[in-house]
Amino acid sequence: MSKNLDRRHFITHSTLASTAASWTWSTASTHASQSPTNKVVLGIMGLNRGSALAKIFSQLAGVEVKYVCDVDSTRADNCAEQLQQLIGKRPASITDFRHILDDQTVDALVCAAPNHWHGPATILACAAGKHVYVEKPCCHNPREGELMVKASRKFRRAVQVGSQRRSGTGTIAAIQKLHAGMIGRVYLVRTWYHAGRLGIGQGKPAKIPTHLNYDLWQGPAPRRPYLDNIIHYNWHWRWHWGNGELGNNGIHTIDLARWGLNVDYPIRVTSSGGRYHYIDDDQETPDTQTVCFEFEGGRQITWEGLSCNRHGSGFATFYGDQGTLELRSNGDHQVFDLQEQLVHESSGHSMGQREHMLNFVNTIRNDQPLTLNADIVEAHKSTLLCHLGNIAHRTGKTLNCDPHDGHLRGNPSAMALWARDYDPAWKPNLS
Repeated sequence: MSKNLDRRHFITHSTLASTAASWTWSTASTHASQSPTNKVVLGIMGLNRGSALAKIFSQLAGVEVKYVCDVDSTRADNCAEQLQQLIGKRPASITDFRHILDDQTVDALVCAAPNHWHGPATILACAAGKHVYVEKPCCHNPREGELMVKASRKFRRAVQVGSQRRSGTGTIAAIQKLHAGMIGRVYLVRTWYHAGRLGIGQGKPAKIPTHLNYDLWQGPAPRRPYLDNIIHYNWHWRWHWGNGELGNNGIHTIDLARWGLNVDYPIRVTSSGGRYHYIDDDQETPDTQTVCFEFEGGRQITWEGLSCNRHGSGFATFYGDQGTLELRSNGDHQVFDLQEQLVHESSGHSMGQREHMLNFVNTIRNDQPLTLNADIVEAHKSTLLCHLGNIAHRTGKTLNCDPHDGHLRGNPSAMALWARDYDPAWKPNLS
């Protein structure tokens, strides 16, 4: 595909091509399932987090990382060189992910680009007949999550979200204990995230580096001038591209909390906090935030985010009417009775990163879509909680939600944040 291919033409081309091919999970017979070696071929998009993913994927048996892609050509070249040294084979280093979608030998796109790309790239990949491994949070806004679910089902593609702890043996064991009633009826989950982030200062207009395709970096987001303090990481703290700490790291614990509590959509969401630590820089998202999610049946999840102070401990604690389970980030856990006596302890686990990626590869290889550990349907529900927490923060209002789908009730100002404006050439379209 030409690097100069018109974006509108590409969207139309991909959608029509996949429709004409009549892609279905049961009859499309992915490249991997047809291959005599059962090899799974991947392209990696976004090489901050994606560089680590590329190294793990490339070392899985029967997996080929054919492309590493980043709008920053230096990062693409560096990652390709690292893989050359690691596995003895250099993938193609490219700057435009559309080459991955246009290559019929590629089975799946791995999207680790910034948050504003997660939804649109996933939808385009599904339409092009690719399976998708997309990093958390699965989308930039609630509407994109709904469209991702629709795209996955419409085009019969596996979409796994990078909530890797769902594949960790210790975490799975802990959740099984909760669901089996080890601490009785679980009614509250408290979750935390602490970090020592620095300020980002005041951004200044600057010349776009020659090695950076800033137009493609912006992609679906309406155009903004280039500033010297946004790329490659600080976009997380600007609503235009990111979702703050709640979407960046809070999603991990909130996903496990929702799983353990065995709930889907909340009935009420409140948020308090703001920018309390660095108040004179360009960051818009809160560095100090407490969010409460209430569910039917007298159940609640709370999340406390403290981006600029590492003091404190905790990951996720589940409270039941017969005891408490404390879960660590690596899956280690302890269970206490109501008298605070330790009754069970499990240790020596991992976060499940390799297992999660292997689960995705095996799902493609074995043609079994229902075996994903973090399918887009469940991931959307968890990510939606993060979006609702941020919407509650941005509007300063308590959100009342429909327990059947999480949609907002009687709050037009909040509902205005359910979706976003797009650059017209990249607006997701499933019609």
